[in-house]
Amino acid sequence: MDVKAVRDEFPILHQEVNGHPLVYLDSSATSQKPRKVIEKIDEYYRGYNSNVHRGVHTLGTRATDEYEGAREKVRRFINASSTQEVIFTRGTTTAINTVASSYGRANFQAGDEIVITPMEHHSNIIPWQQIAKETGATLKYMPLQPDGTIRLEDAKETITANTKMVAIMQVSNVLGTINPVKEIARMAHDQEAVILVDGAQSAPHMKIDVQDMDADFFAFSAHKMCGPTGIGVLYGKKALLNDMEPVEFGGEMIDFVNLYDSTWKELPWKFEGGTPIIAGAVGLGAAIDFLNEIGLDQIQDHEHKLAQYALERMNTIEGMKIYGPQERAGLVTFNLSDVHPHDLATVLDAEGIAVRAGHHCAQPLMRWLEVSATARASFYLYNTEEEIDRLVEGLQTTKEYFGDVF
Repeated sequence: MDVKAVRDEFPILHQEVNGHPLVYLDSSATSQKPRKVIEKIDEYYRGYNSNVHRGVHTLGTRATDEYEGAREKVRRFINASSTQEVIFTRGTTTAINTVASSYGRANFQAGDEIVITPMEHHSNIIPWQQIAKETGATLKYMPLQPDGTIRLEDAKETITANTKMVAIMQVSNVLGTINPVKEIARMAHDQEAVILVDGAQSAPHMKIDVQDMDADFFAFSAHKMCGPTGIGVLYGKKALLNDMEPVEFGGEMIDFVNLYDSTWKELPWKFEGGTPIIAGAVGLGAAIDFLNEIGLDQIQDHEHKLAQYALERMNTIEGMKIYGPQERAGLVTFNLSDVHPHDLATVLDAEGIAVRAGHHCAQPLMRWLEVSATARASFYLYNTEEEIDRLVEGLQTTKEYFGDVF
């Protein structure tokens, strides 16, 4: 992969921050946007901004074609069997909440179990907490190994005949753990349960095949995969989505409206109430084109090499504590002696290096790690080994600044 050519596509990377060339190591929070995506969104607003579906004029027709064309691009990107299984949402959070509210409310009852893991993002914990309180179902957690991985034996023991839903992230945004979701899906289905896979940290970085995975639901966000903020995708198997009720009501999603009752459009539009996120969908389509041109296999291989290089370099630093397994996705979460992650990130920012610091929307996992917060450096297709060298230099600077804690 020609990383220099890739970097040239991202205007934001070519700037100085605090007098230093920017090193952006926060793509797990949000990725930067290539010129092609920025220009495609600009083209929409300049050339054919219009509402979709309801108009017959030229601008409306073109906007509709682009919007539905983006849905087809998503379908191919995740290998869904039909565009009816691709629902545009505001992001991963909205997608998971839709399933919890619609599917959970209709199918869970007292005695049922919802199986999740302690490593989940808050967006894949809180919706299940809320629906469990409402329905009387029980949350049940798969145990983690000391390195933050899941043993299939533990998964099989946790998923029982009482399990109605398994909700699990494919890739941990803290540990970098790549979970065996295909095998866990098989275990869920053996117990006649359904599985939702949080793909927020996997869809940007590796090939996704929801049919091979046999996920019942799959959720991801555009902004982590070179696309715009404010739009994401919920994939669901058609049979399940057909039986689910919408959670937002209004324009766009109706078929007939009477004074005392209404009926809904067919899939996927019954879940897309109101004016949809048209520019976001157009931008997501452009992002998918961009990633496909480079190749997801090449992106994953590049990030794996960066992660291994970062582990090798960072483990040489005295006082360094790295969390998660050796084999991981493209991120490293760490603490440096007793330096608070916010202080560490502030020093790095003064060197032009952007990392994330805090609990990463994973407070239960922080408690499992027995820390209040961590720092995280996350990598994407535009990062380089030279930038990791800059990170290591910045960490050495941090050690010098806080020398009394070492």
